[in-house]
Amino acid sequence: MNDSFKHCTRLFPVWTSTVFMIMIFAGCATVGPDYVPPDMSSPAAWHGQLKNGLVGDETDPRVLARWWTTLNDPVLSSLIDRAITDNLDVKEAKARLREARARRGVSEADMFPTLDASGSVIKSRSNEQESKLYSTAFDAGWELDLFGGVRRSVEAAEAELQASQEDLRNVMVSLTAEVALNYVEFRVYQAQYATTGKNLQLQQETYELTRWRYEAGIDDELAVHQARYSLESTRSELPMLRSLMEESKNRIAVLLGRQPGTLHKELESQASIPIVPPEIAVGIPTDMLRRRPDVRKAERELAAQTARIGVATADLYPKFRLTGSIGLKSSESSGLFKSASQFWSIGPGISWNIFDAGAIRRNIEVQSALQEQYLKAYEAAILNALEEVENALVAYAEEQNRRNSLNEAVQAAQRAVELSQTKYQAGMIDFSTLLEAERSLLSYQNQLVQSDGTVASNLVRLYKILGGGWETAVTEKQNESKDRGNEDEGKT
Repeated sequence: MNDSFKHCTRLFPVWTSTVFMIMIFAGCATVGPDYVPPDMSSPAAWHGQLKNGLVGDETDPRVLARWWTTLNDPVLSSLIDRAITDNLDVKEAKARLREARARRGVSEADMFPTLDASGSVIKSRSNEQESKLYSTAFDAGWELDLFGGVRRSVEAAEAELQASQEDLRNVMVSLTAEVALNYVEFRVYQAQYATTGKNLQLQQETYELTRWRYEAGIDDELAVHQARYSLESTRSELPMLRSLMEESKNRIAVLLGRQPGTLHKELESQASIPIVPPEIAVGIPTDMLRRRPDVRKAERELAAQTARIGVATADLYPKFRLTGSIGLKSSESSGLFKSASQFWSIGPGISWNIFDAGAIRRNIEVQSALQEQYLKAYEAAILNALEEVENALVAYAEEQNRRNSLNEAVQAAQRAVELSQTKYQAGMIDFSTLLEAERSLLSYQNQLVQSDGTVASNLVRLYKILGGGWETAVTEKQNESKDRGNEDEGKT
């Protein structure tokens, strides 16, 4: 054992000098283009006029992180918080992130030497003589990354990991908005159901009045039938609204990672449509582009593809590899650990693809063309983001103008119904005038409810397009780490 140890010790300077040379040559060159982030050109301000509560002030990151709290709806906030934790799409995106992190580790492993251990006992027979061979060995190998192919693959894997992180954030942005949109939609249907119910009661009273007038000989039979079909037409809207409310509640449950029907008790009570805050800070285009996960993801995918060009280019150059073995071999088990059984080998190797009919260069062209595609996808992501915000700003402001007009129309329609009822009872107008007034009132009331919901939905879409919501998970994770650190300090 002592002789074996001394012999292994004599090999140490050889290994040390070899490793030292590898460390020197490993930093010689890195082929392929170095990634430079493209210029993210954007306008200095939004094109559309900011009005009806929209202001160009800098957005508060804390507000954007939990933008749904600006709607002051505790039920909505509770739903979104649970969705962030339990939604299946979020869990799937987190699994993809773990996959990307593991793939980066696989790429990084190629930068280090490999070491294999082996042992065997071989029994053979020849000319009626049996023999045995005992052996054990350690085999090491290290491919010298002289031209940076491995480093480029690690660079690509790191960028892919960051793209997966942005994908998770994009899922978070979409999820929070989707829960809010379905919740607003449910409250709209709920409000329309209540409005339709009130109008149904009003039309029922009108129907009873016309029937009384007909029986008294004051009015003709036509008014009775007109009142009846108006009443039943309004009644026919209730089943559709109940169905739409069920669909919205079931959809919210699925977004929370729960089975349909599990949120019905929680949402059965009547509540108003969320009211938007008086002011919304939208910031400037540059800040929005830096915050949007889809734009950030496209940029990281471009960086990864740029690194893959270097990986493909490295195949043009020779590959150097250092291999070595050290072990013991003996025909007797008792002599396996004696100095005579020792063997070792060490030496460099080289391989170079000198002819491949242009396959390597074609692969470089393929990777370069893919890089150009990712560049155009990144530029398209920027343009799409700018377009979405501009459209959202206009939609949010103009819908409020529409809501104001509808509110005036509802008030006028209510007064028209009151006057029509009075004049109809006095015999000053026929029933068709009253019928038209009641129909108009129901129509305008439903449109106003829908407009209230559209204003809230447009605000949700605006926050989504501004890239709000994904910071929540990051902030919570940082707070958890801080809390754990405080607990550890308390224990010490």
